[in-house]
Amino acid sequence: MADRFPPIEPYATGMLDVGDGNHIHWETSGNPASKPSLVVHGGPGSGSSPGTRRFYGPEAYRIIQFDQRGCGESTPHASDPATDMSVNTTHHLIADMERLREHLNVDRWQLFGGSWGSTLILAYAERHPERVTEIVLTGVTTTRPAETDWLYKGVGRFFPEQWHRFQQAAPHHATTTDLIAAYARLMDDPDLDTRTAAARAWCAWEDAVISAEPNGVPGAYSNRPDTALMAMVRICAHYFSNNAWLEKDILLKQAGRLTGIPAVLLHGRLDLSSPLDTAWHLTRAWPDAELLVIDDAGHTGSDTFRTHVLDTLQRFAT
Repeated sequence: MADRFPPIEPYATGMLDVGDGNHIHWETSGNPASKPSLVVHGGPGSGSSPGTRRFYGPEAYRIIQFDQRGCGESTPHASDPATDMSVNTTHHLIADMERLREHLNVDRWQLFGGSWGSTLILAYAERHPERVTEIVLTGVTTTRPAETDWLYKGVGRFFPEQWHRFQQAAPHHATTTDLIAAYARLMDDPDLDTRTAAARAWCAWEDAVISAEPNGVPGAYSNRPDTALMAMVRICAHYFSNNAWLEKDILLKQAGRLTGIPAVLLHGRLDLSSPLDTAWHLTRAWPDAELLVIDDAGHTGSDTFRTHVLDTLQRFAT
């Protein structure tokens, strides 16, 4: 199994004013003269990770990372209940990516990301296909209502006790959307104890969903620092209770806009968080996309999964 490249440090970092009082943190590493590739993190609200750039050959890529609004080192931080979430939507993030591209003087770039990051990549690429050279997606999602309903209710069939606790932590709801909206209200509460209890209940559920995977690490979501945990849950509940401000099935319906953009979609067959059918439907609507199904991987990947990601990025580099 191939190992990732050694750790590298950014050669440039900054804070970009994207309007609405928001500044997003960005950093670049690798080779400034090589192919630019934008890493789009998941969550939403998880923030970027220095480990992700180890998937790239540092001489072959100009690696660009950024923290989406409200998380990581971007400001203001969503862990603060005073932070205005009305200016944190999918459409704001797409505009932020364009501002970042222009700020860094990038004409066209490759896009790499997974989970929520794949939704944001698809939304950006369908709006700005002329700015994209290739796409690499892992743990593919499009944030359709059916996907959200599965993650926060349907998969509870496999973990009934844990889902019951998740449900009981945010009462007074009738549907999955109501449940997530209830969490969004709790995460907006000025009382710290209320927000903390809701965030921990949410992350305990997320931990349960990946617990049966080969790489499912206990506490993968819950063991984050308090401010990071609070921001992620607040942003997740905000986005998913609003269906990410995307028309139903729109990313699948408009996949034809991606024609001519080479892509590799890597998805674990054992992924309970994001079942494989989304990636399969997407590749049927997007002839330039290749689907690699990794039989021993879930949402958290595997050694085989890592090898395929490394191979894919190396292939696109050359």
